[in-house]
Amino acid sequence: MGHVDHGKTSLLDAIRKTNVTLGEAGGITQHIGAYSVDVNGRKITFIDTPGHEAFTSMRARGAKVTDMAILVVAADDGLMPQTIEAISHIKAAGIPMVVAINKMDRPEANPERVKQQLTEHDVLPEEWGGSTICVPISAKTGLGIDRLLEMVLLVADMEELTADPTQPAAGYVIESKIDKGRGVMATVLVRNGTLHVGDYILSGISSGRIRAMMDYNGKSIKEAGPSTPASVLGFSDVPVAGDKAYVVEEKLAKDIIYERKTKLQEEKSNANNGITLEDFLKKSADHEMKVLNIIVKADVNGSSEALKQTLEKIKNDEVEVKVIHAAVGGITEGDVTLAQASDAVIIGFNVRPEAKAKTLAEHNGVEIKNYSVIYDAVDDVTAAINGMLTPKFEEEIIGHVEIRHLFKISSVGTIAGSYVQDGRVERGAKARVLRDNIVVADTEIETLQSGKDQAKEIKAGFECGIKLRGFNDIKVDDIIEVYVMNRI
Repeated sequence: MGHVDHGKTSLLDAIRKTNVTLGEAGGITQHIGAYSVDVNGRKITFIDTPGHEAFTSMRARGAKVTDMAILVVAADDGLMPQTIEAISHIKAAGIPMVVAINKMDRPEANPERVKQQLTEHDVLPEEWGGSTICVPISAKTGLGIDRLLEMVLLVADMEELTADPTQPAAGYVIESKIDKGRGVMATVLVRNGTLHVGDYILSGISSGRIRAMMDYNGKSIKEAGPSTPASVLGFSDVPVAGDKAYVVEEKLAKDIIYERKTKLQEEKSNANNGITLEDFLKKSADHEMKVLNIIVKADVNGSSEALKQTLEKIKNDEVEVKVIHAAVGGITEGDVTLAQASDAVIIGFNVRPEAKAKTLAEHNGVEIKNYSVIYDAVDDVTAAINGMLTPKFEEEIIGHVEIRHLFKISSVGTIAGSYVQDGRVERGAKARVLRDNIVVADTEIETLQSGKDQAKEIKAGFECGIKLRGFNDIKVDDIIEVYVMNRI
């Protein structure tokens, strides 16, 4: 945990010898990920929680489900607002922390200043007579990382952390989403007991029999013991990230869900009390407070939740923001209809509108804004309600291309044999790869071919060969959305 850009994900990369940062929009972790590594024959599972202030609730959830926290502080920056907030979450969760003082390779690094700042927030380093272990490290050079892992294991031994693998599994849902080919997927971190394929699992008002499980590398597994993260297939609905998950008997699960749904319905009825949208808008007018209604659609539950909570905090003396609907999945006609009925703007995070939804939105004047970095959405909405929205560039979608064949050439990479559905495609234009209306890559057209010849532009109704820059994981039936950025 810690402030944005202090090196949390880079540290995790150094530990597990992979690179997540380059795959994250803006280099910032957008979702919670869980990964396991072996250290001297002992396993440590890490949950990488996002650092930007939009993810307060996600970071709080990260602290709640862990046995200890690693607080990452940059040696050249010192404590920042999200660092202080993270300390509060760790204390509230009642778990021990180890402080990793990162970026020790930088000339302006000052670990003593970091320790001094920690004491101001009641975190006393061990060498100053306290109980908090501080380890100077560099995620870039690898300095101190082995010692950091040893300290994590030492604290684990001192805390005498135990679990009973023979019990029915209990844990937390860390993340959840809908996968086109496989259905509802949820990342579950087992806290106690062992989770097996075939178990009946319950979380909130979602349940189901586990059909398959994968580890963090995507490999199929039959069981997951304590402190093991597993991607689970089998939930009937998308569970809420952060909710507890239990293995129970199917009949008991259904009884519990019925009770919970009944209670939620009662609460909803009491909360609404028969007030219509028109009444609500009139009430807003009486108080001279304008309400900007927003519908949020995101690729995963955690991002939808973080966007909703952050956007609803935006307000000034005349305008406040209200998220009237937040859900997982592509933007549908139903979302556009709701937006039209409630004068709402639709914000999509890493998702795209269905073709019919896009046409309906254009016809009815419903605005759909798409983002891949959460704080860009927050900045735009803030600027909009303050009347200061002055974008320097405007996006123009110039065409859509359907991938029909794949040609793998060892010296070049993957060439997409494609058909231009509408508009045109240009070499050098920007391109999004859409799979079931969810953005899986945002890159550009590196090469464009017509037959064996290179082409600058190919129009609708023609076939072509496309090579995307830095992205080869394309599949047949993927749609490439081609766009250019026009300077305003």
